[in-house]
Amino acid sequence: MIFKKIPSVWTSRAIFRNYYSVSPQPVPPLAQTLERYLRALEPLLPPDELTHTHKMVLQFGKEGGLGIRLQEGLENRARHSQNWISDWWVHWAYLESRQPLAVHSNPAISLPKRDFSDWRGQLVFASKLIAGVLDFKAKIDSGRMPVEYMRGHPLCMELFPHLFSSCRIPGPKHDHVVHHGRSRRGPAHITVVRNYQFFQLDVYNSDGTPLTESQIHGQLVRIRSQSWKTDKEPMGILTSEHRHTWGQAYNRLLRDKINKDSVRLIEKGVFTLCLDSPVMRISDEKYSSRMAAQILHGGGTYSNSGNRWFDKTLQFVVGEDGSWGLLYEQATAEGPPIASLLDHILKFCKKTDRRRSPLIPLPMPKKLYFYIDPEIKWDIEMAKQNLDILINDLDINCFNFKRFGKEFAKQLNLSPNSLIQVALQLAYQRVHGELCAACDIASLRMFRGGRTDYIRSPTNQSLKFVLAFDDPEVSREAKVELLREATEAHTQLTEQALLGQGIDRHLLGLKLQSIEEGLSVPRMFMDTAYGLATHWKLRTGQVPSNTDSVMCFGPLVPDGYAVCYNPQSDHVHFSITAFNCCEETNAEKLAVTLENTLCDLQELLEPSV
Repeated sequence: MIFKKIPSVWTSRAIFRNYYSVSPQPVPPLAQTLERYLRALEPLLPPDELTHTHKMVLQFGKEGGLGIRLQEGLENRARHSQNWISDWWVHWAYLESRQPLAVHSNPAISLPKRDFSDWRGQLVFASKLIAGVLDFKAKIDSGRMPVEYMRGHPLCMELFPHLFSSCRIPGPKHDHVVHHGRSRRGPAHITVVRNYQFFQLDVYNSDGTPLTESQIHGQLVRIRSQSWKTDKEPMGILTSEHRHTWGQAYNRLLRDKINKDSVRLIEKGVFTLCLDSPVMRISDEKYSSRMAAQILHGGGTYSNSGNRWFDKTLQFVVGEDGSWGLLYEQATAEGPPIASLLDHILKFCKKTDRRRSPLIPLPMPKKLYFYIDPEIKWDIEMAKQNLDILINDLDINCFNFKRFGKEFAKQLNLSPNSLIQVALQLAYQRVHGELCAACDIASLRMFRGGRTDYIRSPTNQSLKFVLAFDDPEVSREAKVELLREATEAHTQLTEQALLGQGIDRHLLGLKLQSIEEGLSVPRMFMDTAYGLATHWKLRTGQVPSNTDSVMCFGPLVPDGYAVCYNPQSDHVHFSITAFNCCEETNAEKLAVTLENTLCDLQELLEPSV
């Protein structure tokens, strides 16, 4: 078990009540999932392979077959656990992954530039930001956090308390997550990192009240005065390593008591604030891409990558040039709670702090020291090399599509998200000449302890539309009808996933149930079709935000893309990433093609008179 599913003493009563007011997540019927799985394969496989897979799936699901046994095991697991798949999913998707958290896992969100351009404005805004996060945490701790609803149903709020004072710990075979906020008086400090140096900043007075913005600002000025020069050894770089490598270095690091005490303080902190140094000025056109990269990985070992602790659940980044954003670790955090947090911060930033600061002087923030022996020095050098290789391999292209936004789709009675998904399918086909396994994300927060499921974007309807769109012999009316059918098909899949009737978590559960029972993995999951269907060449995600933020993360596979988008009323922000080492993929080419494709769809749906 990764998380205790019965809320502990630090969880507010409101969230405790909410936890049991949401429904348990259902196990979908086996026959339904297998039928939908075969349908999802149709746009991806040639007929002969589909016939072979069809026989295998029928064999798996037949009466008295292995599928029935595993389904019964899942249903029994559902009866005796808070959620039958979430723990397995977190362990399988995140904690067992050995890839670096930087780029491969942790999503970054870049927020609109603030109106300052020096260290003074940086510290003033950082003070306001810290106060806003603490105010959000106070709402959770006191039970004032309102329960969120979707379509009249309460949503599970379980993840909200886990955002704070939590951290991922590397291990040899798998990682684990620790939560240090379980006691009634959890950690009272945050970690501030500047010029690769870490500081413990207590953010509560002795009576338990949070520091005022003025008090926080005074402490940040003190931290700046103690960190003029960049530390020679960027300790945070170690957390960007391959998880097995970092796990070994972690154990070596903690052999020394000074190191152990410093690492524990970073892990226990409510969150981490990264005060980044200025980066090289670039054109406005490339600014959003550069800022997204800065938040995502720090820009490299000669820039701000040493100002990160990638294992930490929440890291806020504030640059001297007015850039700012958030980096989060997905085993504990995910999009909707992060969006709620950012929305609260943005509203809080518009308020004036009228509290009077106490006259009692505050202690100096504590600098965290590390003893670096030759082994650790070597670990850092290797981590620096590997991170720079990874950063140089990642291509990021962000752009703001200004021709239309979500209101355009709504006026035509189309789902904005589904329209963008179909546009992505068409753009990918135009670049690569085929459809690929592509996933959109659906939140399962309508269920107790629910996390996410995939929405499989390629459908028979989207394939028909994609093949017809660039065919001059197909009439405009026919293309419009095919587009509507494609968007409706995606909308239906979205609805199914939101109601807990998606196929991917169920298929994963069946596979893991066989392992749990000590059985051989069923042949269906060893089939090349399953490998193709889960080789996500197009990883997509919608930013659930009402502000002009840009989210980005790396592709799931070496020959794939990651596409994030944030539809606003009259424009859409996009970020596209790909790896330079793959000759077939090109983030800029897909970005240009996607922009042209969206323009073509607008022309199709609303032709000029």
